Amino acid sequence: MKRDTPPPLLRKLVIGAAWYGVAPLRFALLAVARGGRRGGPEVGAERSVTFLLSSAWGMGGTIRAVLNLAGYLAAHDYDVQVITAYRRRDTPFFGEFPTGVAVIALDDQRAERNGGAAASPAAEALRRIPSVLLHPADRLSRTASLWSDVRLVGLLRARHGHLIGTRPALNLFVSAMASSRFIAVGQEHMHLSAHGPALRRAIRRRYRRLDCVAVLTQADMRDYRTLLRGRGHVVCIPNAVVGGFGARSANLAAPTVIAAGRLEPQKGFDLLVAAFADVVRTHPDWRLKIYGAGTQRHELALEIGRLGLERSISLEGPTEHLEHEMAQASIFALSSRYEGFPLTLLEAMSTGLAVAAFDCPTGPRDVITDGVNGLLVPAADVDALAAALRRLIEEPELRKRCAEAAREATRRYRLEAIGRQWDRVLRELPGR
Repeated sequence: MKRDTPPPLLRKLVIGAAWYGVAPLRFALLAVARGGRRGGPEVGAERSVTFLLSSAWGMGGTIRAVLNLAGYLAAHDYDVQVITAYRRRDTPFFGEFPTGVAVIALDDQRAERNGGAAASPAAEALRRIPSVLLHPADRLSRTASLWSDVRLVGLLRARHGHLIGTRPALNLFVSAMASSRFIAVGQEHMHLSAHGPALRRAIRRRYRRLDCVAVLTQADMRDYRTLLRGRGHVVCIPNAVVGGFGARSANLAAPTVIAAGRLEPQKGFDLLVAAFADVVRTHPDWRLKIYGAGTQRHELALEIGRLGLERSISLEGPTEHLEHEMAQASIFALSSRYEGFPLTLLEAMSTGLAVAAFDCPTGPRDVITDGVNGLLVPAADVDALAAALRRLIEEPELRKRCAEAAREATRRYRLEAIGRQWDRVLRELPGR
């Protein structure tokens, strides 16, 4: 059988159920996925973990955090597989996948994006039909199709143990997979109010079926417990700092402010550009470097040009070696309108940078104590962010003191500490 050809049973289900509409087709696919097949992996269910992810080849805090955790579990005798919705790159943005972690893409879109043909007539036909397994209110559903649904079901028939979703559409699917074969876990990497009304309604109804909902902050834990009215098992486990981060910033006197993230409205780089325009009026020798890619790049470049700040603010593009760039700066700025748990902020603090951040929902308040290990200002307050940056620039002793305290504050977010929390939760869930 070709790798991209759905099993005969699934083909029959798709053809038969299509006559009756989406709901029967969805139920049929779920029944096949939950049913499994004889044989299966030799490893026991308690040591088997399957992550569902958007794209393991892409960039973003969720992708990095999930791969970090997958690598930790694989290094501690778990059988780990990451099933990713799609693939569009030849090589992973964050470098080689962790040792011992199997990564499988449901839909390899590289040929399609380069003008090539789909892998088979079956894939061509099923790619034209929207996904029936992923909630349409989650934008991930736009990249999925019935082809990726069929592929997912085929892969899960050979798995058991812990099944972990990493965003609402995947968590909602995982909630429907809770059974004797699967321990259903939903990871939330975004705070509740960031989801639209349709997703929140679905979360309220269906997250109760999950064996565990893992959130990133104490505020998130309170919000999700309130929404679920005590009928879900919600735990708080932050993301972890890993890799080369932790090396001390090379020069806290460097006249450089750094920021990083997707160039999207969520990250508020338009607010940061406006704040830094105020900073350079009194500190023209300082520079702001913004690392990342996204749909707002052109808009940001136009605004930088309109303000005449091309020599003060640069859009550096994405980098695979952010830790190196951080080590050349002295201040990190977080301008997000909202976050789940800002991993890049933790990495900057771990590197020993002084930080200035908006007190946005959620995350910054969990790690920054204002005036101790960084400066925290009201969310979306451009003038306050500019004042915080000026203060760190003008007070070298404050900059040094905050940087040293920031490194100490991130110790509890190291991978070993966070990995042990996950190991404990995964061991306890089968007993529930």
